[in-house]
Amino acid sequence: MDVLIHLFVGLHILGIAALLGGFLTQMKAMGQGTARFVPAMLHGALTMLVTGVVLVGLNEAGDHHVNTIKIGLKLALLIVILGLVYVKRDEERVDKAQFGLVGALTAVNVFIAVLWT
Repeated sequence: MDVLIHLFVGLHILGIAALLGGFLTQMKAMGQGTARFVPAMLHGALTMLVTGVVLVGLNEAGDHHVNTIKIGLKLALLIVILGLVYVKRDEERVDKAQFGLVGALTAVNVFIAVLWT
């Protein structure tokens, strides 16, 4: 069971990398007002959602303690991120504030995962 959990943690990290990497590649364009949500950002957010749900299920099945408040907060942030990216995915330009919000919420999500023990 531990190997499976570690596999999904790795996939979860790849999802974060895709979302945050997509954001970072558009930083220069954000400064110019031409940033857009790239497909990697949507796929990364979806990967995070699916692997996160699987991780909670695997941890519950393995009788590990799951901090439901932490997971609920991370899920709420991810739903906001996913909603923004999904709705604006086809637009040529995204508002700087919305684009920056996705990056900030992604960073907050990472820090919650790492620092909240």
